[in-house]
Amino acid sequence: MARSYLRQAEERLKHAKEALNDGNYAYVIRQSQEAVELSLKASLRIVGIEPPKFHDVGPILRRNSEYFPEWFRAKIDKVASISRVLRREREPSMYGDEELALPPDELYTFEDAKTALDGCVLVFNNCKKLLDEAEGMRENDKE
Repeated sequence: MARSYLRQAEERLKHAKEALNDGNYAYVIRQSQEAVELSLKASLRIVGIEPPKFHDVGPILRRNSEYFPEWFRAKIDKVASISRVLRREREPSMYGDEELALPPDELYTFEDAKTALDGCVLVFNNCKKLLDEAEGMRENDKE
């Protein structure tokens, strides 16, 4: 499941990069949020924790930090912060701001999108490294 989640996250990351190049900043935000959510849920699965059915799992990571290797533990506050920020943008990036009568395309700038994408890359790369290490340890255990 973790590998599948990361594969799905990587696909969303690819689309976010394309959207940034196309100037579709709201879509960058949305795809980045989904990729971060999937990546962090994969990290929970890697250490044997069933991820909850809500979008921001940062608090779950913090609460269970002892299950992660030290290098990942040192990044939990950062990745949890990225998750929290992007979670807040999940709906506006898709539906806009109804109170202000602004569509998603008018809410975000290049800087917003670039920040979201950079955070997404950081989260994905660390979760991928966690999976690679876990799979490497399983291979060593078989030998």
